[in-house]
This record gives sequence, structure tokens and C-alpha cells, in this order.
Amino acid sequence: MKLRKNGFRGPTPNFPLGNHREIKRISREATVSSSSSSSSGSLKISNDIHSSVFPYFSQWQKSHGKVFIYWLGTEPFLYIADPDFLKEMASGVMGKSWGKPRVFKHDREPMFGNGLVMAEGDEWVRHRHVITPAFSPANLKAMSSLMVESTTKMLDKWTALINSGNHEIDVEREITATAGEIIAKASFGISYENGSKVFEKLRAMQITLFKSNRYVGVPFSKLISPKKTIEAKKLGNEIDALLLSIIKAHKNSNDGCPQKDLLGLLLQVDRVNGMSGKMLTTRQLVDECKTFFFGGHETTALALSWTLLLLAMHPDWQNILREEIRQVTGDKEIDFTKVAGLKKMGWVMNEVLRLYPPSPNVQRQAREDIRVNDLLIPNGTNMWIDVVAMHHDPKLWGEDANEFKPERFKDDLYGGCRHKMGFLPFGFGGRMCIGRNLTAMEYKIVLTLILTRFSFSVSPTYSHSPAILLSLRPGNGLQLILQPI
Repeated sequence: MKLRKNGFRGPTPNFPLGNHREIKRISREATVSSSSSSSSGSLKISNDIHSSVFPYFSQWQKSHGKVFIYWLGTEPFLYIADPDFLKEMASGVMGKSWGKPRVFKHDREPMFGNGLVMAEGDEWVRHRHVITPAFSPANLKAMSSLMVESTTKMLDKWTALINSGNHEIDVEREITATAGEIIAKASFGISYENGSKVFEKLRAMQITLFKSNRYVGVPFSKLISPKKTIEAKKLGNEIDALLLSIIKAHKNSNDGCPQKDLLGLLLQVDRVNGMSGKMLTTRQLVDECKTFFFGGHETTALALSWTLLLLAMHPDWQNILREEIRQVTGDKEIDFTKVAGLKKMGWVMNEVLRLYPPSPNVQRQAREDIRVNDLLIPNGTNMWIDVVAMHHDPKLWGEDANEFKPERFKDDLYGGCRHKMGFLPFGFGGRMCIGRNLTAMEYKIVLTLILTRFSFSVSPTYSHSPAILLSLRPGNGLQLILQPI
């Protein structure tokens, strides 16, 4: 109750569920409303998604403003969709002084363990220090050829499908598989056949953890759905075993040459750090591998998927990007050295990350008392920063906030947003996403290769249903009609 005493208000909780019951009721009503509107005629594709992906936050904002408290079980959360408040709160707080809400750490432990995403304090600093060299420009350059190779294989498959008379392709499924293949090769030097075993189990874990009837923060909630708890633990153990075998194979490789994939570099840095007692334990290596596997493909695959949808709706931008590709690459294949020249593609990427941020929220936990004006946020406070709300706020972006307008990023890194903290595609502060340069490079290479071989439009079978499954993804796949150029 410290937050209430310090002046924060919000929806009234009920012990021991907190606001879970209200969340489920509002979500159910929003689903019914969405279903009835889509069945009443042709489905209109709208980018105004906050009220559908977070209907309860959208409703509570109308009553309680952009900063309020709500409860997940017995855990209070400070909800923030106000960039001014966020800036005041974050200023002067070091990256290592932010934690992750323990309720989520516990809930997501089978998925991430204590890898970089979940590590805190000095442990986080050490992990970040060990991992950062893996994302150096030289290593990114080495990965670019893998991206071209895997993407070309995917596009050849699309050509074969079209030649057999099948022009409709679920691009989200295809791109997710290809991004998985790229990260399997880039991170571990393994084939997609081997990497896919890990991916299949990670995706099953994602569904088990985030699609079940969950009561996060409710005491003894794991007893409510014991099958899900047992299944998550089983999948976690199977993923750990697969990753341990990959790590062991790397360690035992006796060719005498350090391997250039991310795990090889991690082990190389680890051997050097071993001299000063800073080595990662095997458990920590497994957790970092899980983070690489999941984070290394999810953001890029979803950014590309949403991009293809928006470009299918705006064919003029397909043509604009093709012209830019011709100017930058000539008749040569895209490579690492040419990526930076694709400026307009960078605008498109930023606009897509604004409208459909793969990471729809940021979670933090205060590790010290934080004062914002006359309000005190006590040490240990859980925070939920609503990225979707800020990215779609007309007060920050203007009345065209829900429209696809890449040109807003032409002369402004923040797209004309009235507050720099209102645009958070990769998080904020010291804990910003470490792989953002890898994502940007892969995005541009894959999109360039697609645009030079195909034009595309939205399939009549596509149903626009953005959904949260940890990340913001198409709820029913993403079906497009493709034509070879």
C-alpha cells in the first residue's frame, strides 16, 4: 500500500486476485466487440491497436490518467504511459540500478533463466560486458552472408510455390523460420535442423507460459493450472539439455581455431575472463543461449512481418524502397557495407516499430527510492511501461498517430514525437536492447532481398488480429498474395 500512501491511485483491487478478474472481463468484452464488428462486413485493417491488445489499460487510462497503480494478485504495479513522468523517473538511475519484477522473473524462469534479460546489478554489468563484443561491427559483417544465404533459400521456396500455382503465403511463419535459421547459424554455428529442435520447444514454452489462463502474482497460482506448470518445467529441462549439448560440442571442438559464431566468441571471451575469475558458469551460458535464441530472432521476424503487411497496404512505399535499393546497390547483391545507405528503409523500419512494437511493454523494478516531483516511488516498486500506448498517443505524434507515414522519420530520429521518451522501440536507458544493430542489419538485408524479387498485396483470407504472446504478433498468421517481379 506504499504507493497509495505516496499519492498514486488506480482501479480497486480484490484480494487475492488483485485486478485479474477485471482484466479478464474487459478483455472478454473487447474480444466479443471485435468479433461482432469483423463479422458485420469486410474486415478493415486499422493500426489503432492499443484498445484491442491492452483493452484494460485503455479503459483505465480514461479513469485514472497515464500513471496509476493496478494489481496482479498481491503484486502492485505502477503503470506508466507518460513520457515526462518516465524521463523524470529514469534520469540519474544507472542501468544496474534497475531490476526486473520478481514475479515475472519467477514466472518466466523456464524461458530465460537468469540471462542478460533477467540479470540485475553487478551480475547484469558482468553479463553485458562479456556479451557486447559479440555484436561488434566485424562480427555483424561476418553474419551478413548467413542472412543472404538463408533468405535466398526462403525466396527460392516462395518462387517454387508460386510456380505451382500457390500465390498465398503466410509470411510471418516463413520469416520466423528463416530468422530462426539465421540465429541458429550465427549464434551456434548449427544447421536449422538442429536449431529448429530448440525453436520448437521455445515456441511451445511461449504458448504454455503466455496463452494459458494465467494468474501471475496470485499466491499459489501454479496450483490453479498444475499441468501448465509441469509442462513448462519439462520443456525448460529439455531446452537446457539441448543447449548443454551444443555448448559441450563447442567446448570439445578440437580444430584449434576459435569459432566465429556468437557462442564461440562468448566461450573465447569466457576463457580470457577465466584468468581473472570472471567466467560465466555453465548454467549462465545456457541462460544466455536461451536469450540469444529467443531475442535473436523474435524482434527481427516480427518487425519484418508487420513491415510486409504495411507495405502490402501501401504499394507506393514498395516502389519507393525498390528505387532506393537500385540506387544504393546498383546491380550488385546487398551486403554489410551497403546497409547504411538504405535511409528510407530505415524510416520504414522505425515507423513499423512505432505502430507495431515487437516489445509492447517494458518492465522494471526499482532498486532504490525514486522521487518524481512530489511523489515517491519506493524501492522494490514494480513498473509497467506501456510502449504501445505512447507510440499511438495523438498528443505525442499528432492526429495522424495511427497512420503509416515513414516520412515522419525523414529528418528526425524520433519521428517528430513531442518527447524523446515517447519512442521506445528497443527499451530505454542502460538496459536498452543489446542486439538492436543486429536487428537493423538483418531487417534491411532480408527486406531488400524480398523487395527485389516480389511485389505483394494483402490476401482476402488475412484476419487482422494483433495479439500479445510476450511479443506483439499477428494472432492468425499473416497471409499475403505474392507476385514475382
